[in-house]
Formats: sequence, structure tokens, C-alpha cells
Amino acid sequence: MLKNLAIYLFCLNILLAANAADLPRFQDLVDAAEPNSTLIPPPGVYAGPVVLDYPLTIDGQSKVTIDGGGEGSVIYVDTDGAVLKNLHLTNSGNSHNDIDAGIQVRGNFNVIKDNVIDDCLFGIDLQQSNHNIVRRNRISSKDVELGVRGDSVRLWYSFNNKITDNIIRHSRDMVVWYSADNVIARNDSRHGRYSLHFMYSRFNDVDSNHYENNSVGIFLMYSDSVVIRNNYIAYANGPTGMGIGFKETSDVEIAGNQILYCATGLYIDISPYDPESTNRIHDNVIAFTSIAIDFLNDWTGNIFETNTFKSNQIQISVAGGKTANRNVWKGNFWDDYEGFDLDRDGIGDTAYDLYGYADRIWMDVPVARFLQGTPVMAVLDFLERLAPFSTPDLLVRDEYPAMSAHKQIDLSES
Repeated sequence: MLKNLAIYLFCLNILLAANAADLPRFQDLVDAAEPNSTLIPPPGVYAGPVVLDYPLTIDGQSKVTIDGGGEGSVIYVDTDGAVLKNLHLTNSGNSHNDIDAGIQVRGNFNVIKDNVIDDCLFGIDLQQSNHNIVRRNRISSKDVELGVRGDSVRLWYSFNNKITDNIIRHSRDMVVWYSADNVIARNDSRHGRYSLHFMYSRFNDVDSNHYENNSVGIFLMYSDSVVIRNNYIAYANGPTGMGIGFKETSDVEIAGNQILYCATGLYIDISPYDPESTNRIHDNVIAFTSIAIDFLNDWTGNIFETNTFKSNQIQISVAGGKTANRNVWKGNFWDDYEGFDLDRDGIGDTAYDLYGYADRIWMDVPVARFLQGTPVMAVLDFLERLAPFSTPDLLVRDEYPAMSAHKQIDLSES
């Protein structure tokens, strides 16, 4: 059976290569075009790869397919001021080392929009490329295991780019390496690994993206001064599932996001790393998670204001330490708050205090997390709340808990 399958795949590859060889070369059309002109190719299927090394507008009018023939990248842009739009790019090579992609960009002020990129290992790769626009493309990777797919969009040492309104399916990650001042907005990414992953990248703006059914929503590693706002992040599940995570990351703003149905809502690892900075986390909805906020250790410098915590199995977890109360908690809505609001000012009359009782066992002993949510743990937790075996740890105190979700409360004088 396996022998027959191998023979079939070998013959299929030969057939695809023969078909690609019979196609007209798109490079011939490019070579015949004048610089700074517009090339509108006749409808049809063409053979790649294509090298574009002078400014040219190529408009496929949604009637042109370029087949990379399973080798290398389909289009290599090595110029400034080019426009690629309304093209279907398919069948790149399979090399991660060479970053075989639908489009590789090595230039500035290029526009890549309204293209369909499928069966390409990587989607769009930008290296040392600035002021480019990547907009309204549909991108998917090879039909292989998640870990060996390529990235949908990859930025390496690239600045002032706008990655907006793209639809991404079944790719691995969108990654931003050593890059600053980029805008990543209104993208829709599903069924991947990291919807968005920053490494050593500062001053980037992430706004109004839709991230669903990925292993991780957004992860920041050593990436300071990033603004993450108004994003929808849902169903990041599995052993490493999380909505937003940050490691050794400082001066970030996390605002107005919806983080729903994730294994972990926020994951915080030694952040902020700069002791003179803060991370500002406000006006987010974190709901229906296993753990709303998971601190790797007893850390400080995070400010949590006017967030909504609703229907989470565990509100706060702290591993390797006893409290998250060295951070600022102010004006958040906690659906398990048991106080009153007799003066009807929208703020609870008493503080919201979250203690760690018997359910803390799985925080201190990670392997016990397997028992989280089981009837045995529920009974132990109930008994300890009635008559604590030991003094419980105060995990969080919010002096001004909001009485209703989404209610805007003026905390300036609190």
C-alpha cells in the first residue's frame, strides 16, 4: 500500500512539473514591460518563478494564475514602488531555509493587495523592507502538519509597514522579528499556531484583528511599547493555549480586547521586565477561560483597570509565588464578587478579595493541574472555605470593584 502511494506521488510530481514546463513564462511578460508602467496580462495560467527588479504595476484582474512549479518562491520583488494585485499565486517550493513563499519582498514602498496565495509554504516574506502595504490578500500554506507549515506574513528587520485586512487560513504563524513601527490591523486568522508572534520588536500597533481557533492568539517576547487594542481572540486552546502572552515585555497597552473561550486569557512571564515601566491592561473582556490571568511568578508593574472577568473557571493563578497583589487592580468587574452597592455609585462598597484556598494545590504543584475542576477539588475547596486548614493567600484585592460589566467608572479621584 505504501509502495503504491509513493509511486503515485512520484508520478504526480512528474506530471505537475511537466504541466508547469508547458506553461508560458510570466517572466517574459515582465521583461517586455516598461519600468513604471502597468502590466495587465492576458487571462490564463503562467509559469513562475518571477523576478521583479524595477518598479512595475502588475494587475491580474483576478484572471491570472502564476504557478511556481514547486520550486523556490513564486515572485521575488527586489525593487521599490512595485504594485502586485489581483493575482493568484500557487505552488511554491518546500524549503524553510530558502523561505519559499508566494511573494518575497526586498524593497520599500511596494503594494501587495487583493491577491490569492495558496499552496505556498510561506505567504509573504518581507526582509529589510520598509513602508510596504500588504492588504486584502487571502493566504494559506501547504497542506502539511501545522509545525512544518510556513508563516502567513513574515517581517524581519522591517519598519513602517502596514499589514491590514488579510484573510489567513491554515498557515503557521504571523511573525514580526526585529521590526518596529508596523501596523497590523483588521486581519482574520484562523486554524494556525500563533496568530501573531513578536520577537525583539518595539512600537508596533495591533488593532481590530480577528483571531480564532489558533493555538495562541498574540505572544510578545522581548517586545516593548506595543499597543494591542480592540482585537477578538477566541478558542486558543490546547496545552499551550492562550489569548495574549508576554515574556520579559515592558510598556505595553492591552485595551478593549475580547478574549473568549481560551485555555488561558493572559499569560504573564516576568513582565514588565523594565522595573521603571508598567504594562497597562484595561477595558478588556476575559470570559469563559480556564484561567483568566496566569502569572508565571510573583511579579509587579502591571495595572489592571476596568476589565471584565466573567464565567472563568479560575480568575487568577500565580505559580512560583503567593500573590498577584503587587500589581494594581482597580475598577474591574468580577462576576464572583459578593458585595453590595448601597450608595449606587457603581462601585462595590467593599473590596473584592480573591484568596487561594485548597484549589491552590494545582498552582504550587503543576502536575496536579490535571485535577483542576474535578469534584474532589471542588469538595476540598468548599471545605477549606468553611474551615481553612491554613491561612489562605490573598491573591488579588480590588478596592473599587465595578458592579456591572462594561460600566465606565471615573477612577481619577479614587
